[in-house]
Amino acid sequence: MSVGVLVGRFQPFHNGHLEAVRYALEKVDYLYIVIGSSQKSHERDNPFTAGERIAMIKAALDSGGVKPEKWMAVPIADTESHSLWPAFLRITIPPFDRVFTNDGLTTRLLKEQGMKVDAVPYLERSSYSATNVRNRILEMKDWEKLVPGPVATMVKSIGGVERVRSMIHKDLEGEE
Repeated sequence: MSVGVLVGRFQPFHNGHLEAVRYALEKVDYLYIVIGSSQKSHERDNPFTAGERIAMIKAALDSGGVKPEKWMAVPIADTESHSLWPAFLRITIPPFDRVFTNDGLTTRLLKEQGMKVDAVPYLERSSYSATNVRNRILEMKDWEKLVPGPVATMVKSIGGVERVRSMIHKDLEGEE
């Protein structure tokens, strides 16, 4: 059985992420979805907790018809040293064959350790990025079409819209 790892922060999980999961599952039999920077939340670039991100992923994949027996979400915190992260990944995740990521640093670190790394084709990258989703929430523009329906519902139900919008005020207050 081939096993893959998809690495991301999923802040929040959007339609591009859903397509990335589907792409990875075309290449492997089982997928660990690694929720990076899991210790971070309530920040402008990381507004959601690891638990909230796991719930978003589950809701999106369930509604998207991705079989739950084909994947598992695993939160992983950042390490003090970038060079230690590949080893931390290996000791945290059961054995895997390949990693799916588009992050340049992650790719370099994993390849230096001899891991097989595949880039994931982007789905309309200018639209489907978590940064764009967060920015659209901040700017009070339509963001819901960029995420699976259950994710939009969840973001609203946990006060995520208000949380993201409050981040700009915190950033401005810090500049004074």
